[in-house]
Amino acid sequence: MLLSDQDQFLSYNGEVLIFQLSKPKHAEEAGDKTMNLCVRRMVFNRDAKLFVQKSSGVFSMLASHSKIEMICCSCTRDSRTGIILPCIFMKKKKRNNVKYFLLLLHSSNKFEPSFYFKLDYELKEDIRLFAGPSVLWRHSNKLFYISSNTCVVQSAPVQLSSIVWTGEIVGEGTVVLGIRTACLPETEDADGFSVSDRAIWGSEFFGYAIQTQKMLTSTCFMPHAYSKVVSSVYICKSERLKKQLRISLVAVTHKNQLIWFQNGVPKGVCELPFEKPCSVKPAVTCSKDLLFVVSFASGNSCVVQRRDSLQVASKWQKVKCILVDDFVASGSEQLLLLFKDDSNTDVLSTFKITDLGEVNYASDINDKRDLPVSEGLQENGLLTIRALETRLQAGWTSVRELQQHLGLQKRVILQSCRALIDLVEERAHILPSAKEEGLVSLWDDAENPPHSLSKETSLASKVPEHFTEGLWQRVVGDSLVVGVKLTESFYLSLRDVSLSLVMDQDFSSISPIIKCQSKIIKLNKAFSALAVSSNQIEPPPKKIKLDLHSKIDLKKELPKRCSRIQLDGAKAVIAVTSLSPLLAFHRVCCVVLLHARKQTHQKDSLQQSKKITVLCGKILLSLEDLSNDRYSVKMLRDNSYCTGSMEDILAVLAVSVRFSFEVVSSDCTLTPVRSWLLEEMECTQFKECQDNIFCHKAGNVYGTIFNWTLKNPFEGVLTVFCRNLTVLFQCLHSLTRILPPSCSVTLQRSGSKGELTEQLALALEKEMLILKNSLFLKETKAENSLTWGNEADKEISNAPLASLLDTVEGVQQFRKKFQNEQEESVQSMNQTMNGALYQKIALKIAEAQLSSDMIMCKLSKS
Repeated sequence: MLLSDQDQFLSYNGEVLIFQLSKPKHAEEAGDKTMNLCVRRMVFNRDAKLFVQKSSGVFSMLASHSKIEMICCSCTRDSRTGIILPCIFMKKKKRNNVKYFLLLLHSSNKFEPSFYFKLDYELKEDIRLFAGPSVLWRHSNKLFYISSNTCVVQSAPVQLSSIVWTGEIVGEGTVVLGIRTACLPETEDADGFSVSDRAIWGSEFFGYAIQTQKMLTSTCFMPHAYSKVVSSVYICKSERLKKQLRISLVAVTHKNQLIWFQNGVPKGVCELPFEKPCSVKPAVTCSKDLLFVVSFASGNSCVVQRRDSLQVASKWQKVKCILVDDFVASGSEQLLLLFKDDSNTDVLSTFKITDLGEVNYASDINDKRDLPVSEGLQENGLLTIRALETRLQAGWTSVRELQQHLGLQKRVILQSCRALIDLVEERAHILPSAKEEGLVSLWDDAENPPHSLSKETSLASKVPEHFTEGLWQRVVGDSLVVGVKLTESFYLSLRDVSLSLVMDQDFSSISPIIKCQSKIIKLNKAFSALAVSSNQIEPPPKKIKLDLHSKIDLKKELPKRCSRIQLDGAKAVIAVTSLSPLLAFHRVCCVVLLHARKQTHQKDSLQQSKKITVLCGKILLSLEDLSNDRYSVKMLRDNSYCTGSMEDILAVLAVSVRFSFEVVSSDCTLTPVRSWLLEEMECTQFKECQDNIFCHKAGNVYGTIFNWTLKNPFEGVLTVFCRNLTVLFQCLHSLTRILPPSCSVTLQRSGSKGELTEQLALALEKEMLILKNSLFLKETKAENSLTWGNEADKEISNAPLASLLDTVEGVQQFRKKFQNEQEESVQSMNQTMNGALYQKIALKIAEAQLSSDMIMCKLSKS
């Protein structure tokens, strides 16, 4: 089959599509005016190293007294199916009437007419095809477009002198990037381009979104100063970060340059080897190199490679067409260059396929059209290869050193975890032998036998044997909940309490420490929802040093509104972690460690604290247990009660979010709230803690826990424990429907006034005790440091006052005693204190005052 200048070439899924217009043979003989649009699918045969025809198709058109031409072709997305299909834009001219129509080509080689439209002028400038399929063009400095969805020609409210790019941008749809004459407003516009700059350059960039019909900030593409010289643009990447559009693009200019722009700032420039560049498009090769293919008006082409900088990698002359696709089925893109050859008019007779690397096929290996980038490239090739080999060897050495360093880090972390587990289990830690660590002794003596850790291990803080009353675990949704029940006597001596979960297996590729959240919950028989403290996220482990004593600043537990009977005088510390990552190991054994600061009373009446780590036990988790619902939460109805155990209740509370609302009604009682909870929400009381009720209603609200407390018939507090905000909004929407319009529901951000008042009283009491202890400590030290008279003074003090005043000696003794007492009084008032002791006292007083001030601030806002 012979080729002509009117033929169109298109690459699609590794195939080369050739579109040709021709008349059938019988039409030429009979004088028929039928015109055929033929398509041939060509694929590359790697064995024969040539293109062969795969299939073909024909579309017949009536061309009576008409002239049919192919304008352009492209691959666009069909909006009906979302599939990218080849499309051909055709023109049919009959006298002064011009009809345009668009054809879609399917995989069966059948053509489908998409739409057509008529114009009283011919399209000649900036014709583009884009998704829909749609057609866009410029005429008389105006922008027009038509889509298959509307089939109506529409005009955009913009004036432009040229179109440099059309495509899709994230969040904006189809966008046209063009150049127009600078509009000179009275003041500077928002993008920072001043009136003086516009007057100098005379033109500016603009971006127009077709779907939303709005203008985009043009400076995110490139500065306006380049609008005079840019001829074509390709946007490589577009994204939105913090509602700002970020663009990466390349542009070719009339100054024979290719420029790389990042967010409107030029990042690199490359001089092109030919003049008048007209288009640029990208290609990604097997080595992940990004290539920019530049075509010139003279029929020449070149490839610019982007690595550390932009450089011309290769160039060719007399190129008829250049396509980018995976023609050799290697999984990456290659360039197909079709050369002009007057001596041979066969299809794809003179071509070259290359990715500037391993792939290199050509119909003529010695083709003179393939020009070297520089004359000395072959001469310096050997030196370049040697330099690259040296750099590769150095890089490989660095990689090996990095791998050794990472391996050392993993061994240190694992050994530290083993040592910590042995420490809390009070067993001797056996250090690895020198042979296991790959060490060689510098002496000839025998290796020392394994020994335990230093004396610091044996001096670890001792903890009461019966400090815990139970260790349990539950699975709630995608969360694993682990709880430790502490005795009251042990808990009162602790603060900053948290839990850690450490895997008891050797996993060299991951850290054994499991990230979790800690909560503290007080167990009361009449359970109060206010006992749940806020979540605190345990910090991740450091790079090498293993610090399980992480500084988790847990909030102090909120005091109860009223005195309640305790269940068993115990408190629970709960850890919540994600369940999904643990299931990847099929069976996991975790050590549960409790971290806290143990408070002790020193001789100077000040409280001291030291960090302790206590082994609470181990938990096992396997897929078999989950399949058998062994650790699932069971909330069943038993007459008018919910049979959930205390551990089940704590697990649900731990994974829920707590909200408290103050409900106030001015003209009627709040009796409907109780009915709403029991009837519409289908709630039942817990046997273990009857203050709280569990929602059994089907749907998203199932599993929500409520606590309804009436202060008086017109005022109450509703506490909701729910999974997420969606459930909360559903509950509030249902509640507001049964409440009278005059009733108000207010979110309590810092607790009720009664709770805050009780907290403030306790904080002020604590502050007074600290002040009293510090003053008593100062008086005690002053009394110990002073000498209250000598033996003679004691004798004088024991003598009657009247007998002393009878004689001259008595009066002198009394005067001496009075002077001594005055001196001692002055000394006691000016008594100094040790700096370290004063610092401790001042710190304690400041902490107490800060706590009371914060509660006072919350109380004033409530």
